[in-house]
Amino acid sequence: MIIGQSFIHGSREAIHAVNPVTGERLGPAYPGAGPQEVDRACALAEQAFDAYRETTQEARAEFLEQVSENLADTRLEIVERANLETGLPNPRLEGELTRTINQLRLFARETRSGRCIGATVETALPDRAPLPRPDIRLRYVPLGPALIFGASNFPLAFSVAGGDTASALAAGCPVVVKGHSAHPGTSELVGLCIAKAIKTTGMPEGTFSLLFGSGNEIGASLAADPRIKAIGFTGSRSGGLALMNIAAARAEPIPVYAEMSSVNPVYLLPEALKGRADSIAAGLSNSMLMGSGQFCTNPGLLIARADANLASFSTTLADLVAAAQPSTMLTSDIYQAFESGVARLLKNPHVELLAKAGDKSGPNQCRAHLFATTAQSFLADPSLHDEIFGSCSLIIRCKTNEEMLELTAALDGQLTATVMMDQDDDSSFVRRLLKVLERKVGRILFNGYPTGVEVGHAMVHGGPFPATSNSRTTSVGTEALWRFLRPVCYQNFPHDLLPESLKDGSSTPQRVTF
Repeated sequence: MIIGQSFIHGSREAIHAVNPVTGERLGPAYPGAGPQEVDRACALAEQAFDAYRETTQEARAEFLEQVSENLADTRLEIVERANLETGLPNPRLEGELTRTINQLRLFARETRSGRCIGATVETALPDRAPLPRPDIRLRYVPLGPALIFGASNFPLAFSVAGGDTASALAAGCPVVVKGHSAHPGTSELVGLCIAKAIKTTGMPEGTFSLLFGSGNEIGASLAADPRIKAIGFTGSRSGGLALMNIAAARAEPIPVYAEMSSVNPVYLLPEALKGRADSIAAGLSNSMLMGSGQFCTNPGLLIARADANLASFSTTLADLVAAAQPSTMLTSDIYQAFESGVARLLKNPHVELLAKAGDKSGPNQCRAHLFATTAQSFLADPSLHDEIFGSCSLIIRCKTNEEMLELTAALDGQLTATVMMDQDDDSSFVRRLLKVLERKVGRILFNGYPTGVEVGHAMVHGGPFPATSNSRTTSVGTEALWRFLRPVCYQNFPHDLLPESLKDGSSTPQRVTF
């Protein structure tokens, strides 16, 4: 484990990574953190907070860029270890590491711009009637030390140096990471890159720590520690809800930014299916099968009018699924959860199995499944609304457009919704559908596929509960750093006591009202 600039073995039960392709337990052992290590990491983060939050935007940007350079220099070791621990192919891991490096650099540019300070100046109007206006100035300041949980399905882009960590560090918050037990070796290599960057750039010692531990004890104790002021989490709904409950029960409740579950409905309109059923089926099968379906944006529901166009499309998609080769899932726990979800659908008398992939040839292999049901059956059975994390999609046959709207209104909050539409499809219906979808999802796509999340300024990777715990935020893109900031107002301050960003003539971008 990495606690500040100390590299230590924990005092609790050790965890081992397991190669999901072979079932082989990998060395070395990673002893877990106990109360002493948790206290040390949180104490260092608290001690570092004031110094780190007052670093200049330039210094913080250089730190993030140094982390990215260290990751690039360690690319071969990181990819090799991640391949052993996750079974993901090297090209996928190379791409994910590149994304991790690039999003660190993106946050460095955003930090350097000063936009996240949100500097706003309303100058005094002493002669205003009927009452004068005082001099009022505002900036955003970091919340405090942040607790970040590594995700199982993205060992790099949503883990130790992933989007949550990058955005918290960019905002000025020291970070304590709870490394995921599925890939501790990968986490250690990445953590060392961050620790090295802290030393190189002279950041406070407690700016970053990385802890390991089996079970839920360490995560719960970190979330309950009063020095932690915000939590970032990507994972299961049960895990996210547990953290939300812990955070809400604290003497000082804190925000939890949890990205949890989503079935990402895809709407297949008649003319789109009529003109390009084969290409849509090919695109959806690729999206559904990618990474064994272990993406939070995997297309889990395919919604369409029950007609000849849908029948033809369903046959094409079923053939593609049946021809697919099973692929290894990230962990045995994820595999068992997938198998349980598929078994639940197989036993449901109102659900029809359309296709399943070929036989498995090794442990933890996902066989893709395609099912179908009716809108009325879906509406009557809440269990059909649940996410199955893996390559599994459910076609929902609707009798009318009104039934499609009724079904949409009954959906939980989602990360994405996709509309497959051609020029001759009913635009008036689509406008009605969009009004419902805007209340349900964080990102709406047209004629695309939900897997693949661009990291940029306009991206929203979030949505209403239970997709996330806070529908006003995103965990991807530069807007993610606002999760770790809060506004402070400065009224009638002596000019020399103002923060530099709020002084007249500051180089920080300001919104000024005279």
